[in-house]
Amino acid sequence: MASEFYMPAPECLIENINGQLVVNPRTAQILSAIRQPVVVVAIVGLYRTGKSYLMNKLAGKNKGFSVSSTVQSHTKGIWMWCMPHPKKPDHTLVLLDTEGLGDVEKGDNQNDSWIFALAVLLSSTFVYNSTGIINQPAMDQLYYVTELTDLIRAKSSPDKHEVQDSANFVSFFPDFVWTLRDFSLKLEADGQPITADEYLENSLKLKQGNDKKTKSFNELRLCIRKFFPEKKCFIFGYPANRNDPICLEQLQEEDLNPKFREQVADFCCYILSHSKAKTLSGGITVNGPRLESLVLTYVNAISSGDLPCMENAVLALAETENSAAVQKAIAHYDQQMGQKLKLPTETLQELLDLHRATEKEAIEVFMKNSFKDVGQVFQRKLGDKLEAKRDDFCKENMKVSSDYCMALIQDIFNPLYEDVKKGIFSKPGGYYLFIRKMKELKDKYHQVPRKGIQWNV
Repeated sequence: MASEFYMPAPECLIENINGQLVVNPRTAQILSAIRQPVVVVAIVGLYRTGKSYLMNKLAGKNKGFSVSSTVQSHTKGIWMWCMPHPKKPDHTLVLLDTEGLGDVEKGDNQNDSWIFALAVLLSSTFVYNSTGIINQPAMDQLYYVTELTDLIRAKSSPDKHEVQDSANFVSFFPDFVWTLRDFSLKLEADGQPITADEYLENSLKLKQGNDKKTKSFNELRLCIRKFFPEKKCFIFGYPANRNDPICLEQLQEEDLNPKFREQVADFCCYILSHSKAKTLSGGITVNGPRLESLVLTYVNAISSGDLPCMENAVLALAETENSAAVQKAIAHYDQQMGQKLKLPTETLQELLDLHRATEKEAIEVFMKNSFKDVGQVFQRKLGDKLEAKRDDFCKENMKVSSDYCMALIQDIFNPLYEDVKKGIFSKPGGYYLFIRKMKELKDKYHQVPRKGIQWNV
């Protein structure tokens, strides 16, 4: 991303206005200028759990996303911060900080569900931030995962059984990272030390049984295991004195617990090193304009009362990009024909050969810029437009040739016409003089080059 597109501070991408999610067009337009692949890291979690602090650290800053030490939620909607990726050349890092879930001031769980779903849909790495340990209450707070099958569609016309549609989620869902804040337990199992990843894996183990209680216990764990095959866990101790209210951005690094600083550094290193570029189903890499299109498509669907659909988002993206690809191809054709074509051409074949060569270049331009042109619909549209332009050139070529030849004939033969009016040929031997003069003028006409296909008018 060029330096002029670097965002010095986060800006609100999706506003939450009285419970309605609305895309901020000025912020969304920033994405349209980013032609590089985007690595999108989104973070969600209950309000007042320190999400914004971690995002600022990923940005390499102490300040940026709003951080508070009060009981109020600061972040509203979804905020975005774009910057050159510090570890992946020619990539752009896009950080998405979301408003806290469960904010009592909102009183609307549906709004939280949409924020959660959008974070999943837009990100390539999805960070869920919570405090304490992973126990059943912590799992219960993550119930939004079980709602994804009700909020998202993989296909516009899903199969009869919902499970079949949700099985496609894994093809476009992000990697899952669970961050546990203020974690004070020892990482042990059966008296043996375990890693944070093993702790998460143990917490997601299923119970045997078909009774209602067991099914309820397994439901969320099954969803996480199925939807997010790539999972990671990080634990963070208390950043400082656990009894003091803390606004982390106001503390100097040396005021923080050394262990906490080390844990934050490990988290940042992993996220920046392992987070992949955002892709769509089929391995299509997402850049800034494509991410902008996804944002608009998903939020518009939610606003209109529909479910965000991955297939529809890709179709909308294909419509936009393929239409633009057709225009680029046509522009290339027009430019090249304008530079190379000199009317009138000596023969029709000369014009057709130039058209075919330029048409081939235009199709190459289209193929380079097109995206999932299923059934070659847009390529056929391009072919129709190029064929129409060829026909127009043929008509113009004929007209230019005809006009030029008529003007040339008038210019060459006008003196003969004047001589006829003067009676120069109305005398003995005048007929043969006229025939000789006519032949001379015809030869002169035929010797003029590039009269075109209408030379024999």
